[in-house]
Amino acid sequence: MVLPRVEAETTPIPAPALPSPFWHRFQKNKIALAGGVVVGVMLLVAFLAPLLSPHPPNLIDVHNILAPPSADHPLGTDSLGRDVLSRMFWGARVSLLVGFVSVAIMLAIGVLLGALSGYYGGWVDNLIMRFVDIMLSVPTFFLILAVIAIVGPSLFLIMGIIGVTSWMGVARLVRGEFITLKESDYVTATRALGAGDLRIIFLHILPNALSPVYVSAILRVAGAILTESALSLLGLGVQPPTPSWGNILTEGKDNIEIAWWLSVYPGLAILVTVLGFNLLGEGLRDALDPRLKD
Repeated sequence: MVLPRVEAETTPIPAPALPSPFWHRFQKNKIALAGGVVVGVMLLVAFLAPLLSPHPPNLIDVHNILAPPSADHPLGTDSLGRDVLSRMFWGARVSLLVGFVSVAIMLAIGVLLGALSGYYGGWVDNLIMRFVDIMLSVPTFFLILAVIAIVGPSLFLIMGIIGVTSWMGVARLVRGEFITLKESDYVTATRALGAGDLRIIFLHILPNALSPVYVSAILRVAGAILTESALSLLGLGVQPPTPSWGNILTEGKDNIEIAWWLSVYPGLAILVTVLGFNLLGEGLRDALDPRLKD
């Protein structure tokens, strides 16, 4: 009697996952990684501000007015005796919030108008691009100053104004990507299957057009933080007692001869944060560029 041969079952060994080209390129850029670390630390500090702050940010101590750095106040105090380190931690929340919210508004406007302009072309493209040209011809910072001077400064107004006046570059980026991608074979096939314009724009073209937008968004967060700081320096930014790096720096300007720490530490925070976002954005630009060779 011949027994049937039983084939041994073998479990296929999965191939090792290969790192994505994007992460491989990004990982090789040590400067971009350093920028990512800086941004991550700043976000962590902003998130943990209630736990990290040694004192309440608005606690007034008349016995320690303009006190220099010490064990109890590592970064000194301001003209009302408030702890500068605590206000720096809470100010990180406000400054980063201004950056991210204003960029979100900018992206919503720029991506939508750029997508419509690039996809439809013709008179739609001409109308939107002429509006972009008009907006670019207006000095943005002075427009922001005029609006805030008329309406009055507030945190939400500052975020909205920065976003509404900064979307033009994103619109041009998205328009250029749409002009290229709308002639692709997969878009033609999707249109032949009966897909509508909105489906093609938002589900098929837009996801493939966002790579340069990511880079622009990160770089513009840094720009929004600088704009808020400049507005605060003129007294039109985030208003006290709400702490931001800009209004802490403004107070330092008034006491620079006797309280150097009020200018140095918020200035360094703005410098390091803006540098971190710029380095991260440049690293993402290099990593997302498919023309780069490993």
